[in-house]
Amino acid sequence: MPGADVPGDSLVRGVLNFRDVGGLRAGTGVTRSGVLFRSGNLAQLADRSAFEALGLRAIVDLRDDEEVQRDPSRAGEVPIRRMPVFLGSVASFFAEDQSLDDMYRAMTEDAAARVVDAVRTVLEVQPVLVHCTVGKDRTGVTVALALSAAGVDRDAVVADYARTEVLLPEERNRQVLSFLGRMYPDMVHLEELTTRSPARVMHGLLDSLDAQYGSPADYLRAHGMSDDEIAGLADVLIAR
Repeated sequence: MPGADVPGDSLVRGVLNFRDVGGLRAGTGVTRSGVLFRSGNLAQLADRSAFEALGLRAIVDLRDDEEVQRDPSRAGEVPIRRMPVFLGSVASFFAEDQSLDDMYRAMTEDAAARVVDAVRTVLEVQPVLVHCTVGKDRTGVTVALALSAAGVDRDAVVADYARTEVLLPEERNRQVLSFLGRMYPDMVHLEELTTRSPARVMHGLLDSLDAQYGSPADYLRAHGMSDDEIAGLADVLIAR
């Protein structure tokens, strides 16, 4: 897939969509800055000093083996925990022409244990970076679940997810759509899967978890997280 320049508002030059999730509303508090970061892959990391200044103690890499081999991380000495959340491959979602709604449903149903492991890492060690290839879907779902379980306001969780769409460079989007459009000429959901993070999709996912489990926190509980761990997420992520 063709490369592209990273927009200037990425926190670390050379890394797509790198940002701190601090400052989000959580009742009477806000999420702490400098604790949880999210991004795309680190294969083109260009600003080593800015990256090292974050003091990261762990990286959660949600990519599959093929992606890691194609774009190996340049994280240096920061420990990486591999937690691929697609049981197949990224390519399978394009071949099957799944919508974002279907992809996220599959992610939370089929890879619940990996999602829980990723959220648990956010609790266990900070500062921590969660990333995939673009930082949109796998990262978006994982971070949204962690934030929701910690007590961040629903609208703030959704807004953080939706922000990715404006951080993806137009030239990158054109290149990706052109490249994949030639491979999957009849694909209906191509633009949505590669360039969009609509608020309605994250609202839909979180609402579906409410309906099935009671809340996103209850989803995490149902797949192995304890009440103490859920409470710990709030202590770690929220400044009251």
